[in-house]
Amino acid sequence: MNLINKKYSLLEKIGEGSFGSIYRGQNLRTREYVAVKVEPIENKTKLLKNESVIYQYLNNSLGIPSVKWFGKDDKNYYMIIDLLGKSLQQVKNNVDSFSLQLVLKMGIIILKLLKSIHEKGLVHRDIKPENFLLGIKKEDNNIYIIDFGFCKSYLINNKHINIKKTKNLIGSNTYASINSHNFIELSRRDDLESLGYMLIYFYLGCLPWQDIVVNEDIKALKERIVENDKLPKVLEIYMNYVKNLLFDETPNYTFIIDIFKSEIELMQKNN
Repeated sequence: MNLINKKYSLLEKIGEGSFGSIYRGQNLRTREYVAVKVEPIENKTKLLKNESVIYQYLNNSLGIPSVKWFGKDDKNYYMIIDLLGKSLQQVKNNVDSFSLQLVLKMGIIILKLLKSIHEKGLVHRDIKPENFLLGIKKEDNNIYIIDFGFCKSYLINNKHINIKKTKNLIGSNTYASINSHNFIELSRRDDLESLGYMLIYFYLGCLPWQDIVVNEDIKALKERIVENDKLPKVLEIYMNYVKNLLFDETPNYTFIIDIFKSEIELMQKNN
């Protein structure tokens, strides 16, 4: 049996990340189930170490799992965190699409989550359905955000970083912002744009560029997404708003959340 820190046993592999593997584990003393992230030391990326620092910095924030331990042995780095439930992608795999009302409700929760992360001076830079998880308990209605491997501060000495070119696309092809396709440094606006593609995916059931691999073709389709006649007006307004944000502009989260809330209230009134 693999024993980590003399008290955590590995039970089964449950996923892969940008760094290595994720396992379901158990604290042998308390019998509590946990998630164990493992990164081989030979990778020399130290993504997991950086991620553990970010988790600890965000500790006690709503929707952020708690780190229980970080350490290493001769072969791997290990991070022990709260075990969570299914990802939004796993939930989506069982249905064709979500109702607009559910999409907007999820959008509100995630916008509040991103606002709290951004207020701590960080951008996540890898917003996608796989990185949002439900709680493991039925009474837990929260959505949790994970995988801070690409997360970065957008502040230096309390001043916003300058816009510059990057060497490659950051995030996933499917949900990356147009700025990421253009190899432009990411900021808060890009997390919100990626969220927009995620909400559109949940509502439409698929995205027009999902099976395309050519960067320029994906970017062109993203640029025209607001012209899609199946797109609800509320998501069109959202996408137009986030795509017009400036690099260093603080998004008006409350403004967007209020638009979503108004749309939900209107739908409930008409039902």
